[in-house]
Amino acid sequence: MSYIDELFGLKGRTALITGATRGIGARMAIALAKAGADIILVQRNESNPSTRDAIRAEGGKADIVVCDLSSASDVAKLIPHVTKDLGRTLDIVVNCGGIQRRHPVENFPDDDWNEVLQVNLNTVFTITRDAGRHMLESRGGVAGEAAPEGGVKSNPRGYGKIINVSSLVAFQGGLNVVAYAAAKHGVQGIIKSFSNGWAGKGVNVNAIAPGYIATDMNEALLADPVRSKQILERIPAGRWGSPEDFEGAIVYLASKASDYVSGECLVVDGGWMGR
Repeated sequence: MSYIDELFGLKGRTALITGATRGIGARMAIALAKAGADIILVQRNESNPSTRDAIRAEGGKADIVVCDLSSASDVAKLIPHVTKDLGRTLDIVVNCGGIQRRHPVENFPDDDWNEVLQVNLNTVFTITRDAGRHMLESRGGVAGEAAPEGGVKSNPRGYGKIINVSSLVAFQGGLNVVAYAAAKHGVQGIIKSFSNGWAGKGVNVNAIAPGYIATDMNEALLADPVRSKQILERIPAGRWGSPEDFEGAIVYLASKASDYVSGECLVVDGGWMGR
């Protein structure tokens, strides 16, 4: 095995990912598969198998599991279904599923607030909690027992890795996206709190915060010539990001290369936050 394969390779590991039918999530899933992981795609339905088919076309293994992320009852059943009913052992979990609703803050509807918080925050909490508990249990009670000299004993399956997708509005307020901003601020708290509980047991919880990326979620911004120009002028890299810009970040946080990284948020924004 080469040095790069040993450090970044994911062969023999299983990754579950939400929100991977298109955009950033799709590229993350494909990248994890290219690094060797078997992929479980969590989708609302099976009407769009494009990511699964793309992975299989490259010789990878990918399956679809149906779950509506806006349904608390569906989400509560997800990890037990995958791990007990299907008998899969999870090593990597990526919470990328999300929705966006835009309104002036003084007119933001309760229904949209509740829907965004359910998908972008409550679901992230539930999947993180349930997947992490499974990672501990499937590794003999703890994912890595404390070694006498400190640190964590090695486990044949390696560390469990949970990566939650955050956003620049986890650090800022954004415009007309108060529910999304509140949810992403909450995701930052989730990764730090779960990291405090599990980093010493071999389960790492981190986040990736995308900057302004040319995806469907940002169609309204891209279509606004004034706002789009303002955003572009502030990005030091001189361009909007693309889903491909997340392939390296997700493989890094899912691999052995990041075993001593926990409770952190990797910002992928072309330099926006440093401006």
